[in-house]
Amino acid sequence: MVIAALSWVVTGIGLKIGSYWAVLVLLSGFVFVAPVLALGLYSISRQLGNGLRPSLHRCLGEQRRSLGTAMVFALALMVVFLVWARAGSMLHVFFPEEARPDFSQLAGFLAIGSAVGSVFALVTFAFSAFSLPMICDRDTDAITAVVTSVNAVLRNKPAMLLWVLLIVALTAIGFATILVGLVVTIPLLGYATWHGYRETIDASAWPEN
Repeated sequence: MVIAALSWVVTGIGLKIGSYWAVLVLLSGFVFVAPVLALGLYSISRQLGNGLRPSLHRCLGEQRRSLGTAMVFALALMVVFLVWARAGSMLHVFFPEEARPDFSQLAGFLAIGSAVGSVFALVTFAFSAFSLPMICDRDTDAITAVVTSVNAVLRNKPAMLLWVLLIVALTAIGFATILVGLVVTIPLLGYATWHGYRETIDASAWPEN
């Protein structure tokens, strides 16, 4: 889920700038940076869980084995976010024509925008909830990891709802502190996601990385 949190941060920055092209450029950079950061966090969590002292050498070794599959997943996720950004820009056709619309006039626009955004957010969450931890832990492909993640989310809806609320809260704290809080919240999300993956998914059918 770390990769989704990082994606939301990047998309939020681009939309704050007010440019669709800014979103495109920032997300292009995210494709190369976010998987490396997320895999590093999961590698550290894995080493701690195995009673090892985390080392840069082990992290780089695990990243090297998993990075190709992680990049395939990240590229697919970027496509989802670009479609999301384009859908958001198209929703302006529902904005009232009045110069100073009141809330009743904005209600339809806000309702449609929230519904569309919620669909994209839920799809992104289901795709990424456990995908990268599984890619880091097991020798599997991106499609298998995504399908497994979606299945785990659908089978654990109450727990996943609470997890979504926690992610939103921690990401909001990061934004509220001018992104400084993300130094703490992103590693915390990574550690929690790893242990959530280990408790939720039985990946013993796939060989370890």
